[in-house]
Amino acid sequence: MINLQELTKNVLDGQLINRKEALDLYEQPLEDLCKSANQIREHFCANTFDMCTIINGKSGHCSENCKFCAQSAHHHTSIQEYALLSSEEIVKEARHNHEQGVLRYSIVTSGKRLSDDEIDKMCEAVRKIKSEVGISVCISFGLLNEAQYRKLKEAGVTRVHNNIETSRRNFPNVCTTHTFEDKLSAIRAAKAAGLEVCSGGIMGLGECIEDRIDMAFTLRELGIKSIPVNMLNPIPGTPFETNQKLTNEDMRRIVAVFRFILPDASIRLAGGRGLIPDKGRGCFLSGANAAISGDMLTTAGITVQTDKELLHELGYEVKLI
Repeated sequence: MINLQELTKNVLDGQLINRKEALDLYEQPLEDLCKSANQIREHFCANTFDMCTIINGKSGHCSENCKFCAQSAHHHTSIQEYALLSSEEIVKEARHNHEQGVLRYSIVTSGKRLSDDEIDKMCEAVRKIKSEVGISVCISFGLLNEAQYRKLKEAGVTRVHNNIETSRRNFPNVCTTHTFEDKLSAIRAAKAAGLEVCSGGIMGLGECIEDRIDMAFTLRELGIKSIPVNMLNPIPGTPFETNQKLTNEDMRRIVAVFRFILPDASIRLAGGRGLIPDKGRGCFLSGANAAISGDMLTTAGITVQTDKELLHELGYEVKLI
């Protein structure tokens, strides 16, 4: 069994932990683990906090069968479905978020990937946002290739979001219409195009502790520095609708272990945060230093103002990271 204080010192000194050490961390007393993770966060990231918002730019009718997702055409849910939003609608929402003090805004669309025509329309929207609003723009348009990513970068996109969702071993239990390697190929294409990448996963998909650890190590190998940690919100009509919800303690432990594995990353609470009784406060004191604020894709989130008040209370400063 590891010595927590010694391992914490090693990480603070710049050493990377291994898989066995990460698994041993799961056996540590929760409060001690979270305190050490927060110490690592303070050392590598200070009190900066990266807060972003998202817009559901295209909803439903997705060809993919991801078992957690309300937007899959394979499932029967009650979400609102619509085609790609207009540039005017996307720019309007970007302006609204910018006026609330949000520094990063992400356009997310359903489907395996956008078509070239749809990408051209989104490039137009991004150019308008950059010229009229000024907020940093991220996109999540599915499994694109390098040429498509380069076009989006030229329009003003700075970061691409593409979750790997879970471990390589567990991925076929979550989705079979595309592969884990498809995800990695799209991430590598985005990086080759000169874009930052935001990638993480969802906790509560039926994965084991080893799957969570292996996912974090894959992200470290890919050099990902923005890592969304979602908690499954079991949506009625999806295959995972009866999955047991994780607890606040579960999420704090996951975040803390991720901080040890990824000491200088932005560990971002994302979907499902509204299900946590304290809305993420405990996780923000256990190593997390970023969040998606406002509504999620098909579920309600936490308002920007509420988040800003909490972050101020905890001593964080909202900045682009």
